[in-house]
Amino acid sequence: MEISPDHIIYFSSGFIMLNATILFTWAVMLLLVMFSWLVTRRVTSASIVPDSQNILEVLVGGLLSQIRDATNQRPEKFLPLLGTLFIFILLSNLLSAIPGFQPPTGSLSTTTAFSLIVFFSVPYYGIKENGLRNYLKGYIRPSPFMLPFNIIGEISRTFALAVRLFGNILSGTMMGAILLVIMPLFVPVIMQLLGLLIGVVQAYIFTVLAAVFIAAGLEVHS
Repeated sequence: MEISPDHIIYFSSGFIMLNATILFTWAVMLLLVMFSWLVTRRVTSASIVPDSQNILEVLVGGLLSQIRDATNQRPEKFLPLLGTLFIFILLSNLLSAIPGFQPPTGSLSTTTAFSLIVFFSVPYYGIKENGLRNYLKGYIRPSPFMLPFNIIGEISRTFALAVRLFGNILSGTMMGAILLVIMPLFVPVIMQLLGLLIGVVQAYIFTVLAAVFIAAGLEVHS
């Protein structure tokens, strides 16, 4: 069993390499683009996947509510970033129920990329909300001696966010493989259902933590 989809190589030639992480990341993106296109077709055409708009409205409404609760701020300005992260992680985890599909979220490189997006989003929203000068002042509050600790805190928070998602997806995959060997007749269905539940929870946790980190950055630097 491969621990990470990074280790599953489909094609390699010189500096060009196609592994499972890249392949299935693009597959998920393609599915999301196709779904978005089908939903937005309603503007110009009556042909659309049944109830897809209702599903999207429920999803967006739920995301706005959770972002509002986590940040205590107007959620619309955070929705493009946090909504995209949530939907991508959720779909990647849910598709893992399909035999042969390798969720990109099981790759540390993917989760690190998501965490870096959140890491750079904190100063982006902070500067946009309070201005560059006020934002930078936040790193020396309440004393200039706090500068290195505030910087270390930002970096460690990003690292923890990446490892949390990667570790939970990895542990779920390994636990399922071990139990499958021990009890091959009864475990598969149970583990599939448990895996789907874990996938939803992890998408939710990652998104909420990202919202909390961004909101905390706004408060600290305001």
